[in-house]
This record gives sequence, structure tokens and C-alpha cells, in this order.
Amino acid sequence: MTLKPLLDVIHTPRMAWSDAVRAKFSEALRERYPRVHDLTDRKNDERRFQLRVNGDTAPKAVPYAALLGPDQDLSGGYGGMSVVMFPANEAGAPCLLAMVVGTNGLSPDEAVLGRPGHARKCAAIAAWLNASRPGCAWAKRDPVRIDVELPRALATRLAPWSNAIEKYGKVIYATFEVPGARTAANDGLTLRAVTAMVDLFFDERRIEPKNDHRADADIVRREWMARVFPSTTPDAVHGLLASRRFVVVEGPPGTGKTELATALLRTRYGGRGRVIQFHPGTTYESFVGGLAPHEGGAFGFTFRPAPGHLMEAAAEAQRTPDRPHLLVIDEINRADLSKVLGEAIYLFEPGRDDREVTLAWDFPGYGRTLRLPPNLHVLGTMNSADRSIAILDVAVRRRFAFVPLWPQLDALESAGAGPLLRQRFHELLTLFVEHASDDALPLVPGHAYFLGRDEDAPARLATTVRPLLEEYLAQGYAAGFADDLRAYLDRIAQGA
Repeated sequence: MTLKPLLDVIHTPRMAWSDAVRAKFSEALRERYPRVHDLTDRKNDERRFQLRVNGDTAPKAVPYAALLGPDQDLSGGYGGMSVVMFPANEAGAPCLLAMVVGTNGLSPDEAVLGRPGHARKCAAIAAWLNASRPGCAWAKRDPVRIDVELPRALATRLAPWSNAIEKYGKVIYATFEVPGARTAANDGLTLRAVTAMVDLFFDERRIEPKNDHRADADIVRREWMARVFPSTTPDAVHGLLASRRFVVVEGPPGTGKTELATALLRTRYGGRGRVIQFHPGTTYESFVGGLAPHEGGAFGFTFRPAPGHLMEAAAEAQRTPDRPHLLVIDEINRADLSKVLGEAIYLFEPGRDDREVTLAWDFPGYGRTLRLPPNLHVLGTMNSADRSIAILDVAVRRRFAFVPLWPQLDALESAGAGPLLRQRFHELLTLFVEHASDDALPLVPGHAYFLGRDEDAPARLATTVRPLLEEYLAQGYAAGFADDLRAYLDRIAQGA
């Protein structure tokens, strides 16, 4: 990676800070980005960014090297987004790598810092780095909250850089704790962190790497962007069912929730189980059991106790106790789950297969008590974009493990979707990542909407994606980026 010279900056002794920094930055940035001049000359004509180096080595001073926006003073306070390296208080420790809002405030980058996508990207980079070394990275939920101190636990962890934390803690919104020992693995992780943060800084300023380095930049970006929409594998869901028994897969429309559930039933459970679907008319009597009309009686019919899906699934599982069974409840949130479960909610407690409830009726062949055998697993699917449905209550959520299922670009590639459909999907995904609020992000249409051939793309997009997005606009679900969605819809309509 071309930013490797910055590793030397990170590990430069504090007392030699100002002498070495500019030359290393100049070497690294000139190689990777276009129109970067000799940064050892503080009065060069580069106006797209500025390198600020504070080499003060007094005992309580806070030296730093910062990439920040152009058109700001060459010294003193600055504002807006920056990538900063802070040397440790004492010699022997590496720099702290951070993203910082200048102490002069958000301007001129208030649009970047206030956009949901910027915070989302910083969080994704932190999650990506933490997957390699747990606890090494952190990101603030909202970078514009420059009135909020760092979490106490984080500040304690960053004690080697306490001078910087004390002075700039409120304006730091992402950190990477560089490993102290210079091993190949540690240097590799540090280089990935530096590359991700510096590339993000330039990307937010619409400065792309040179052509020779775009492939490298794309690899790094794809790796951490995958943390924005993490993938959920059938193996992960199956493992959770084995340990927790009761699981709900939730996600936007078109992400393959039902397909995942039915595939698990078919492959991992050998077809042992059943698929049912909840809807507003689903009742306790149809799911657990209750009185149902039968032929006979003085009026031609009578009511008798009849088992529901849950009783039948429990009985089926009890007949083969050594083999797991799966009850799939599609669209589990389309019914009033508290009413549908009734007292049976008591049975949905992971690790407590000894529980049983007494029913109101004696069901022929089933008895009057209901217990869920330990080999009965329940998997629900839930559309997180359906705002017409009440949110599941806390009691229900506590009993089920919830797994998100997000759209995946890789799913289109593996299914052989055409380049145009993949491009339209990527564009729409980017719109939601950059601009959607946390409430609106789960509305992003899934990859299933974009499966197909490019020759069918105009008709497919016009009859599936377009109506969905127009409904979002009509309901005000995407108010924060309505103009961007309308522009996207215009491109669909024009076939561009």
C-alpha cells in the first residue's frame, strides 16, 4: 500500500516529530493522490487540503500532524473534518490515529460531518478493524456532538495519549489505537487503518487515488463497507437456532429472509417441520389451539377443541426427540404476537424446556398441557420496512434472538445479474448509506429486486423498485433525501 511511509511517522520518537513528519507525508500522499505537491513547503499552491504539523515538544504540549481542509490559517485553530496523528505522552509508544473536528467548529465541513453516511462509514471502519484486534478502534455515533466527551472507558484505555485526550477529547470522533510492537501483523493492521481513514478523508473531498492505486483503494473500501451491511450466513442462523431455539431474521424487503428460512428447513432439518405465515387475522386459536366448528349437533355444527400450529409442531417434534424440527413463521410481525401467543409466551424461554402451560381445553390426542420439546426450533421472518405494523413488545423481543439480514452486492454477482442492474443496486445502496436516517436505513430495497438480465432491467425496475420508492416518498419515510431518490427514479424512467 502506498501510504506505508506514514507507518514511520506513527512510530517516530516524539522529540524528532517535526523534522520527519512533512517529508514522510509528502512521499506517501504524492504517490497515492493526484495534484499533491511538496508538502515540506508550507506555502505550496496545493489548495485541496492542508497538512498541519505542530511540533511543540514541551512536557504538557500536544503535538500533532493533521490533514485538514484548505483555505484555513497555517497555524492556530482550524475547523472541519481532519485526520490526525497524536504522539504519545512519553517516548516509546506510537501515535494515536484519530478523526477530529477542528476546535473552531464544524465549518467548512458541516455538510460532511452532519451526513449520516460519514458517521456510518467511521463506525464501519472501526468494526472492520476490531474484527482483527478487538477493542483497537472506536467511532462516535454522531460526529457533530462536539459537546460530548469520550466514553470514560475509552479515555482510560487511551491513557498513553492523555494529553491529547484532555485537550481534544470532545472533538475526537474516531480512534485507532496503534499496536506498540512493530510486527508484520501489527504493521499490516495499522496500514489498513491509516489507508481507510486517509482515503475516507480524501473521498469526502471528492479526491480519488491515482489510477494505479484505485484497485488497492477499492479492496480496502469494500472490506470495511461490508461492515455497514454485514452478511448473515445460513450457518450462523442455524447455529443460533441450535443454541437459542427461538430466532427472528429481520431485514428490508427483498433480502431473501423467506428463502433462507425455507432453505434451512429443507437442508439442515431434512424437511422436518412446517412453514406458516402470520397475518392480521391470525389468532391464538389458529396458532396455539382453541375451539373450532365441526359438523354435528342440533344446529348442524358444534364447537370442539382443535390444536393449532404450535401444538401440532410440538407433537411432531416429540415423536422423534433425537432429531431437530423447525417451525418457520413467515411475516411473524404481521400478527399481534402478544395476543397470538397468549400464555404460551411463557414457553419461549431459551434453555428452559421444562416449562409447560395449562390450556383452557382438553385437546383430544394432545391433552390439556403444552410443552415445547427441546428439539423444536422456531424461526420467524420479519420485514423491517413495514411501518404499518406495531413494533414487537419487549417481552417478545427478550425471548427471541434477532438477526439482521441486509442487502448484499455479492448476491447479485453470484446470481449472474447484469452489470446495469448491479450498478443501479449499488447506486441505491449508496444513497441510503449516505443519507438515510437510522430509522430509514432498514427501508433500503434488497438485492432480490435487482436479479435478472440487463435487457429486462427497464421493465423490472419500473414495476418493482419504482413503486416501492414512490411509496416511501408518499409516506414521508425518506424525507431527508427525497430529492436524491427522485433523481434516481428519473434515471430509471429514462432508462439511463
